[in-house]
Amino acid sequence: METINNQIVKPKVWQVLGKAITKCQSSAEAIQEAGLDFEVLKRPNIHPLPSGNNIISDNSYFTFRTDTEAVLGDKIGKDYEVVQNVEAFAFFDSIVQNYGGVHYESAGSLGYGGLTYITAKLPDYIKVGRNDLIDQYLFLTSTHDGTGSITIAFTPVRIYCANTLNAALNNCSNCIKIRHTASAAEKLKGAHHMLGISNQLSVEMEAIFNRWSRVRISDPELKRLIQLAMIPNKETYEKLKTGKDEELSSHYNNIVSSVFDYGLTADSQQESTTKGTLFGFYNSITGYYQNVRNYRDDESKFKSIMAGTGLQRNQVAFDLCNDFTKHGNSVLKLN
Repeated sequence: METINNQIVKPKVWQVLGKAITKCQSSAEAIQEAGLDFEVLKRPNIHPLPSGNNIISDNSYFTFRTDTEAVLGDKIGKDYEVVQNVEAFAFFDSIVQNYGGVHYESAGSLGYGGLTYITAKLPDYIKVGRNDLIDQYLFLTSTHDGTGSITIAFTPVRIYCANTLNAALNNCSNCIKIRHTASAAEKLKGAHHMLGISNQLSVEMEAIFNRWSRVRISDPELKRLIQLAMIPNKETYEKLKTGKDEELSSHYNNIVSSVFDYGLTADSQQESTTKGTLFGFYNSITGYYQNVRNYRDDESKFKSIMAGTGLQRNQVAFDLCNDFTKHGNSVLKLN
């Protein structure tokens, strides 16, 4: 836990699992400091037969760490190419070295190393109102288990409550994805334009967040927006659409109540930029996943906020805010 403006806030999701690397000057130093300087190899799966013979597969592979021999993925196709951590993370070096104020903050892994990540903090802030500041990060993840891609994402975090405000704008994605193929290493070398994308997103998001902070909403509108943002399935959608709120599940209602309570009572929601505003609704969703919801473990929280349900709800809330700004409370009615 940390205290921000006398408010107890849970640490950023990647800080819990990773290690601080703020004094590292290069990705190689960061990898070593965080214990990510291991090698991963890919080998074909072997199928033992009742006769005692073994068949070596020509289209099914597994990956493993050479230091611990931990298997990271065992259902991997032949086109999958291993990208070592040192290759993936080197993307950041020219940015950190050539742009003032950018520095490494943390790095870590999930499980036995099947997913690794590193964060670089950008020097400027997104500013909402007079003093509501949002840190800006570049967040890189790479996998060794055969799933996902190498992903470089622009990730803003609201300082006051550590909420991760991950969202893609309609005209600009907030990330670059590079598949684990033979061309992955070469594509990483050309991914430096992500910094330019981040600068563009920063300007646009600052304007958007400030616009939302000036849009007032009532408590009933807040609750309805939360209901829409947290719809888990088509059945719930249909009940909301037809006004059958009394048939909504208690589990869904409890989640909505938790988000609503956070939106009305959390210290971070009492700022002029959030209290009774559309920006406050957005932060009630992101704050629920960061500071309220209970997870099975820290890895589950990481996966939810950075790539799972938390990220999806974040994007839904972001889109709802944009629609509400354009069309008012007509968006509260499902068609």
